[in-house]
Amino acid sequence: MVLMTFRIALASAAIAALTLTACGAPSSGDAGGEGPTVVTSFYPLQWATEQVVGDSGATVEVLTKPGVDAHGMELSPRQIASLSAADLVVYLHGLQPEVDGVIPSAGAASVLDVAEVVNLAPIADGHNHDHGEEGHAEDEHADDEHSADDGHDHGDFDPHFWLDTERMSAAVEAIAAHLSDTNPAGAETYRANAEATVAELTKLDQEYRAGLAKCERREFVTTHAAFQYLAQRYDLEEIGISGINPDGEASPARIAEIHDEAQRHGVTTIFFETLTSDAVARSIAGDLGLKTAVLDPLEGVSDKSPGTDYPSIMRANLEALRSANDCQ
Repeated sequence: MVLMTFRIALASAAIAALTLTACGAPSSGDAGGEGPTVVTSFYPLQWATEQVVGDSGATVEVLTKPGVDAHGMELSPRQIASLSAADLVVYLHGLQPEVDGVIPSAGAASVLDVAEVVNLAPIADGHNHDHGEEGHAEDEHADDEHSADDGHDHGDFDPHFWLDTERMSAAVEAIAAHLSDTNPAGAETYRANAEATVAELTKLDQEYRAGLAKCERREFVTTHAAFQYLAQRYDLEEIGISGINPDGEASPARIAEIHDEAQRHGVTTIFFETLTSDAVARSIAGDLGLKTAVLDPLEGVSDKSPGTDYPSIMRANLEALRSANDCQ
């Protein structure tokens, strides 16, 4: 926490310097510019914003670089300073503590917190960052590693809304509305692009409904419990190994519980993600003679992702679930 505060103080100086050098320069959203500049905090919001702006001439930037864990990313002073030059900043409060910490003082012209429009759900029982398991509270090292100050505490709400296409549609529409306010000249384009994107998300939802309608089992096991919204939408049950924190470490007691649940539900596959270690998933799968596969929480895209963008990765996740759960 002290380190993050120090970085924010340094960044504030950078913001002040950038503001002084930029005095008198026209905003990218002015009539003389090509379009507004939008800074997004991580990939799903970048993708949604890019769909809305289309080829309108707006510039979309992202703070979380490919291959970097969105939860624990750190901002450079230059990145934080860039917020002051943005016409619109789109972020999700509660996902990235460092971003949350700098937004109030960044001085952006307009800010959209999508947490205010997507109806975040409470974290499901058993999906908090330490599982509340016996032994964790007594493990001093675990407390140090997973305390509320470790940069991964998500509070009471699950931030992974983008894995629910209906909530993602709400984010798209909110981005279009804010961009229209920022740059009224582009409002018609933004609205039309948002409608097309919502139609694409609706089609994706229909594919999920059809693909997961008839399955041998409804349960699936993941290392990172990021799929609560997806599971609730399609009548599935997510069994998370290490909880909502992707860097969390499951206790021996929790791993024993996973063994029991996997056997009881006839689970065939232990899912892991591309941006964190697969060691626990492979260990559990090896113990039980099960398969492992990727189920991507879509927090970012890298060369290891099972697709190249939001729709293709969502479809890859659908096929992974269908295979693991023997869906017809």
